[in-house]
Formats: sequence, C-alpha cells, structure tokens
Amino acid sequence: MVDLLPSLFEKVGIIVIAAFLLSYMKPFRQMIGHEHEMSKKIMFIALFGTFGIISNYTGIEIGNHAMPEGDWHAEIAPDNAIANTRIMGVAIGGLLGGPFVGLGVGLIAGLHRYFLGGFTAGACAIAAILAGVLSGFLGKRRRKHGTITPWFALPICMTLEAIQMGIILVTAKPFERSWELVQVIGLPMIIINGFGTLLFMLIIQSITRDEARTRAVQTNLAFLIADQTLPFFRQGLNQTSCKRIAQIILGLTEADAVAITNEHSVLAHVGAASDHHVPKVGIATGLTKKALEQGKIIVAKTKKDIYCFHDQCPLQAAVVLPLQVQQKTVGTLKMYFKHPDKLSQVEQELAEGLAKLFSTQLELAKAEMQTKLLKDAEIKALQAQVHPHFLFNAINTISVLCRTDVEKARNLLQELSAFFRSNLQGARQILVPLEKELEHVNAYLSLEQARFPDKYHIDYRIEPRLKEVLIPPFTLQPLVENAVHHAFSHVKSKGEIIIHAYFKDDTMRIVVEDNGKGISSGRIDELGKHAVESIKGTGTALHNISERLEGIYKGQASLTIESETGHGTQVKISIPLNEKGA
Repeated sequence: MVDLLPSLFEKVGIIVIAAFLLSYMKPFRQMIGHEHEMSKKIMFIALFGTFGIISNYTGIEIGNHAMPEGDWHAEIAPDNAIANTRIMGVAIGGLLGGPFVGLGVGLIAGLHRYFLGGFTAGACAIAAILAGVLSGFLGKRRRKHGTITPWFALPICMTLEAIQMGIILVTAKPFERSWELVQVIGLPMIIINGFGTLLFMLIIQSITRDEARTRAVQTNLAFLIADQTLPFFRQGLNQTSCKRIAQIILGLTEADAVAITNEHSVLAHVGAASDHHVPKVGIATGLTKKALEQGKIIVAKTKKDIYCFHDQCPLQAAVVLPLQVQQKTVGTLKMYFKHPDKLSQVEQELAEGLAKLFSTQLELAKAEMQTKLLKDAEIKALQAQVHPHFLFNAINTISVLCRTDVEKARNLLQELSAFFRSNLQGARQILVPLEKELEHVNAYLSLEQARFPDKYHIDYRIEPRLKEVLIPPFTLQPLVENAVHHAFSHVKSKGEIIIHAYFKDDTMRIVVEDNGKGISSGRIDELGKHAVESIKGTGTALHNISERLEGIYKGQASLTIESETGHGTQVKISIPLNEKGA
C-alpha cells in the first residue's frame, strides 16, 4: 500500500502540471467564472472528461497484489484493476460546473473506464457517474452561499473516493478479491486524489484572484480617467476638450497614440503618427469610417486592417470604439499601438469600458446643456416681463405730473426708459455689472417714489471696487420690489431699505434689508425653496433668484432670508468672486 503512493503522486502530477499550464492560456482563464454559460459547460465537460480518460490510461494496473510495469493501459486484464486519479477530475468538474457538467464528465470518464475492462470496470463506471452528479449538486449548493474553496473541495473528493471503494466492495465480484484490492489501493487513492484536488483548486483560486485583481485595477483606472476627463466632456466634442482628453488617456494607458473624432473629422490626435493624423482633417483611416458606419467596436491587429493612407505609418494595431449619444454614433475614441502584442485583452476591455463611460458622460453633458438652455430661456422670459399694473401706474403718474411738474415728469420718463432698457439688456445677458443692476433698482424706485413720496428711504452702501463685479440681472430689483409691496404695506412709519454690498472670504456679499413688518417663521421656511401664493405678483421672485444662482454658479452661490416679525427682513446673497458664471 505504501509502495503505491510515489507512483500515484507521479500520476496526479500529470494532471496538476496540465492545470498549471492551462492557467496561462486565455481560453481556460475565460472559462473560470463563466461556468453558467452553456458553451462553457460543454468546454468543461470536454476538458475534465479528457482528464478522466488520461487518468484511466495512465493508472497503475493492480493484479495479484503487484504493480506491473507499463504506464499506458489500452486494456485491463479481466482479473486486474487500476489505481488512478479519475475521481479527482470528475469531482473538480462537477464542483466547478454543476450537475450537468458533473454528469457529463462522469459519463465520459466512467464509460471509458468500463470499456478498458477489469473486474472493477462496472463498479468504477458507476462510481464515476455518481461522483460527477454528487459533486455537481454540492458545488451548486455551495455557490448559493459562497465560493468553492480548495479546502471545501478537499474533503468532498476524498469522500467520493471512499464511496468508490464502497461501491467496489458491494458490486465487484468476487468479494474476497475486491476486499484485497481495497486494502491495497483504498487509502493511497483517497489521500492522493484529495491532495491532487487541493493543488488543482489552489491553481483555480489563483486564476480567480488574478482576474479579480485585474478587474479591480481596470475599474480603478477607468474611474480615474473618467474623473479627469469629465470636465472636458462637459464642454462637448470640440478640438480643445478632445485634445486634453486624448492626452489624459495617453498618459494613463499603454496606448502609443490616442485620437478622438466626431462624425466628420479628427478632433484630436496625440502620440505616434501625429505628423499625418492631423486634427481638423477628414477621417484618415478606413477603420474609423467603418466604426462610424456600423456603430460597433472594431479591432485591428495589422497595419493593413487600419487602412491608413500613409505608407510609413508606425501604427500596427488599434481598437476603435464608437461614442454614442441616445443610440446615435457621434464620434469615435481610438487607441493605437505600435506593436500588436501591446493590444492585449486587458487594454481592449479597458477601452470598451472607457467608451461606455465616455458615451454616458456625453449624454449627461448634452442633458446638462439642454437644462441650461431651458433655464436660460426661463430667465429671459422672466427678465422680459413687466407687470402691467406697474406700467399703467407709471404712465398715469407721469400723465398727472405733466400738468403739475413738467420737469419731474420729464425725469420720470427718462427713468422709465432706463427701466425698460435694463429689462431688454437683461433679456439678452446672463450676467451684468453690479453697477447696472443698481441703476435698474434706482429707476424702479424713482417711479415708485413718485407715486408715494416720503413713504420710504433707500440707503446704498456699496464698496466701490465691487461695482464692476458681474451678477445675474434682475437679482436686486425683485428684492427691492418685495420690500416696497410687502414689507411696508399697512405700516404707518417711514420705511427704510438698505442695499449693502461688501467683500468677505473671496465672495461678494449683498444684503437687502428693510425695517418693515417682517415675515412669520412659518412663512419664511417656504420662501426661496419654491413658488408661494402671493396677492401681489406671482410669488416666484425669490425662488427664481435662488434657482438662477444655483444654476449659474453651480451650487457655490447662496440666498438666505432672515426675518423677525415687527422688526424687518434681511435677504443675503453670497456670490463667489472666483467663479465667472455660465
């Protein structure tokens, strides 16, 4: 029995060496982790069935307690049997591939063993099939709760080998011969098959870990590239943004050149072959045209496949990936290599992942642009509005003054003209100087004070250096209008409005303050967050200002309201001075 161990170690070494060599082959590595696919199941059956056949052929023939010479057995003598590693291959196939694979491998290995002959042929065939089915169900159950580890597979294979010994004792005749055989081969085969399974599964585990590590590195790299290129994709596909994107990809990947095109021309090409792959020139390669037409990923492994018109082009391989927005191809990302070997499966998968991320970024950029255009349209519509009652009141006031104070009527007409001019300019601009916004406020107040002389006083406290700072138009006038119509209604004392603009912490702070009746705590929570019901006006002024600040300054500006009933209200605006807006 002890003499059998070295020979069995040699036999199991054949299978383990084969597994080690297979671990470096791409088809085998691709099979691991994809056992649920039918094509992969068939491949598993063929592979591990072959292992079973090899184990049968290379087993150790046992007869009359001796081990005859000869390592390859095409036929077993009727009174003899073989000691081999067949159950190891069957069990591993079942554990990895499930019941279907286990049954297939068991049938191949078992039937082959049956036709070799020997007095245990039937028992070994039954044991092989049973081992395949049992290991398949055990593997399937294990995958529902975790992974199949080497230490999980080890006791299963040893148990299945022990079951084979039991089947031999029960079915092989004569019993005395079976018992003598089991005494000789039982323990060595259980130990060696278990040991071989452990080594094989450690190799499989290594493959799985390598694949997981590679995917993690690819994912991290893809996210790093996506993070660095996002600001440029938000600008859309143009020559400047695409050049920066291509430079980033070139620096972080193994590519020798990177190019980005739109539907008609090369927008950027950095790296090798920049002398003839020139931006703003029509598509230089037939490969790119093909990708644009088909909207599919295209891989070229030879210079001929690239279809470059330049005879001395150093680029020998490429992967061209379509960039799609709403399922329409709007451009391509191209990664070129000087040597075909550099275009590995890892680089190809990374490029495919980047193309998907970039397409998503372009879709988001387009959606963001559409949102911005819609917001701009809403702003322009707001800026173009003039409340009819304000216009009628102003005209009526000027009409009365024409009979009593011609000079004042003339001045008010100029203020009304200035007010309308500010509306028209604001409808065409996203940002205006603070000084222009103050002129708009002053024109509005002049018209209002003509109707209600001495009802309120306005105090400007503006730091001179801030007058040229750009702010969204119609930011201050609605705040002052709110104070006039809401803060001082039903207030007998003279009102005061203070507009204060000052510099603090790299921001411009604007405070519009009044000493009016204030706002209740229940009401103040609603203002600025959404439109509210209003007897005078639309009830949307504060909400619109807040939304515009949010959209233009990308969340870096703010509007806050502080108020106390009976003591007035403060509306505070903070605008970053290092942000140019839209």
